[in-house]
Amino acid sequence: MTLTRIFTSFLIITIFISSPLLAQDTVHYTGTVLSNIDYHTGQLRSAVGVHNVQVARADREYPEKSDGYGWTYNHAPMMVYWNNTFYVQYLSNPVGEHIPPGMSFMVSSEDGTNWTKPTVMFPIYPIPDGTTKDGVDGVAKDLDAVMHQRMGFYIAENGKLLTLAYYGIALNRKDHPNDGNGIGRVVREIYEDGTLGPIYFIRYNHGWNQENTAYPFYKESDDEGFVKACDELMADPLMMQQWVEEADRDDPLIPLKDEYKAFSYYHLDDDRVVGLWKHALTSISNDGGKSWEYTPLRAPGFVNSNAKIWGQKTTDDRFATVYNPSEFRWPLAISVSEDGLEYDNLLLVHGEITPMRYGGNYKSYGPQYVRGILEGNGVPPDGNLWLTYSVNKEDIWVAQVPVPVTDVVEGPVNDVFSEMPNGAELDAWNTYSPIWATAKMEGKKDKKAFVLRDKDPFDYAKAERVLPKTQVGSIEIAVIPGQNDTGLLHIELQSGNGTPAIRVIFDERGKMLVKNGYRLNAFADYEAGQAYKIRIDFDVPNRVYSLYVNDKFEIRRMFFAPVPSIEKLMFRTGEVRRFPNADTPTDQDYDLPGAGEEVPMAYYKITSVKMK
Repeated sequence: MTLTRIFTSFLIITIFISSPLLAQDTVHYTGTVLSNIDYHTGQLRSAVGVHNVQVARADREYPEKSDGYGWTYNHAPMMVYWNNTFYVQYLSNPVGEHIPPGMSFMVSSEDGTNWTKPTVMFPIYPIPDGTTKDGVDGVAKDLDAVMHQRMGFYIAENGKLLTLAYYGIALNRKDHPNDGNGIGRVVREIYEDGTLGPIYFIRYNHGWNQENTAYPFYKESDDEGFVKACDELMADPLMMQQWVEEADRDDPLIPLKDEYKAFSYYHLDDDRVVGLWKHALTSISNDGGKSWEYTPLRAPGFVNSNAKIWGQKTTDDRFATVYNPSEFRWPLAISVSEDGLEYDNLLLVHGEITPMRYGGNYKSYGPQYVRGILEGNGVPPDGNLWLTYSVNKEDIWVAQVPVPVTDVVEGPVNDVFSEMPNGAELDAWNTYSPIWATAKMEGKKDKKAFVLRDKDPFDYAKAERVLPKTQVGSIEIAVIPGQNDTGLLHIELQSGNGTPAIRVIFDERGKMLVKNGYRLNAFADYEAGQAYKIRIDFDVPNRVYSLYVNDKFEIRRMFFAPVPSIEKLMFRTGEVRRFPNADTPTDQDYDLPGAGEEVPMAYYKITSVKMK
C-alpha cells in the first residue's frame, strides 16, 4: 500500500470516527424528515400560522406599479425592526445578477403587512473610465457599479440606525463584485421619520480613497453620534465577519478571512457563538467571533446547497435555522432546536414558486437567500420570528412565523371571523399573499370576512388552516364569491404533508365542480354575491365523502387520492403549479408574455369555517 493510500485511509477513518463526536458540539440535524424536491412544498408539514407577504413585485412594463424604474432583478434582502417600524433593504439590477447598473432599495412597514413602495437607498455609482481588475478581462467604459452586501443594518448603542451597502465592480457578466476588488462599503443613517442621511464611505477597498471616490469618508461627518456608531460597528468582530466577501482579502478587521459566504450567527445559552455560512457550514466561537474553534464544516445531517442559511435564538428561548433543505432553492423550511446545536424537525415556511416573469443572468427559481432580524437589530412586539427573502431573485417577500413554532393544532375549529377579536382572526391560518393576489381580513365588526383577491395572471392568493388530525369528520365552509364569470377558487382537504384528497372548485363559468379522479364533475351553479354553505362529510378509512350546499345533498364521491388522515383545509385562487421542477433548465433567458399585465379582479369572501 502506498503512503498516499495509507494517508487517505487514515484521513477517512479519522473523519468517520471524529465526526459523531464533533457533531455533539456543533450544529447538527438528527431528524428523519427530508424534503421531496418533486414538490415545491417539499411535502413538508406546515409551521402553523405563517403569513407570507410580498413586499416588492417586479414590473418592467409599468414601473410606477413597482419601484419606479422597472428593474426586474431584486435579491438579497435584509431586515431590521427599529422605532416601531420594519425596514427591508434589497439590491437590484435592471435585468440580471452582476449586470450593471445596480442600486439598493428600501421598503418599510409598521405592521409587517402593509408596506411602502420601494425607494432608493443607495443610488447608481459610476465607475471611473479605465478601471481594471487583475486577472479579469475588460476595462471600465461608461460602466456603473453593482451592489453586493451581506450586511444591511446596525442599531448602535446610542440608538442610531445605520444602513450599509457595497459598491462592487463587475467588468463582465461572469465577473464577481464580491472578489475583494470593488470600490468600498458605504453607510448612511436612517432617521426616526424614515428619511435618510448623507452617504459616506465607511471602508475602502485597495486603490480607493477619499480622493478618487464620490462620497466623503465617514470621519468627515459633523455628527459625532454617527461617527461613534460607525466606530462601534467596526469594533465588533461579528459585524465585521459579515463583510468578508467584499473586503480586501487581508483586511485586518475581518477575523476569519477565508471566503466563507453569507455569515449569520447566534449566541448559545453559555454565550458561545454559533456561526453559519452557505452550504450549511458551521463553527463555534468562544470569544465573540474573534476566533473560531475549527474550520467551518458542513453541519452534520443538514441538507443545503449554495444558498443562505439563517439561524437565531427565538423569544421562547429556543433556536431556529431557516434554509432551503435541498440542492435547489426550494422549499424554504424551518428547523427548531432546544439547545441551539441539535435540530430534529423540519417544517414548511414558504412552499410556493410563482413563474419567473423576467429572465436574467444567474436568476434561480424559488424562495431563497433568507435573512431574519439579527441580534441587536430589534425585537418585534409580537415576539414572532420575522424573515425576508426573494422569490426567483425577482420579488421580495417577508414571512411572519409564530413563536413557539409548531405543526400541530389541538381543539375544535370554529372560525366565525365576524365574532373573532380584531387582529387575531388569522392566528391559526397560513396565508400566501402576493401584492396582486392578497389573502387578508377585510371589513369591520359584524361585516368582517377573510377575503382572497386575485388580479395576478401568474400568481394566486392562498390560505391554509391546519386542522386536528381526523379520520371521520365534517367541515362546514361559508363562502361568498364576488363574481361568477372570471377567476377560480379551489377548496381542498389535505393530509398533513399537503396531499389533497378532496377538491371543490368555483370556476369561471359559474359552475361548482369536484375533482373525480381524472375528471371534473359539475354539480351546481353559483351566483355572484350569494352566500354558499358548503359541508363536506368525509370518511378517511373508506375514502369517501358527501357534499352538501346550503344543507342540500349534492354529490357523493371517492377521494381522488388516498391520505392517512385529514389535517389541512386549503383555499387557492388558481390552478396547481408544478413548474419548475428538478429537471427544469437552470437558467431562464426569456420573459413571459404579458409579464406586467393584470387580469380582471376576482375575489372570494370566507365568512366562517367550522369542523366537527
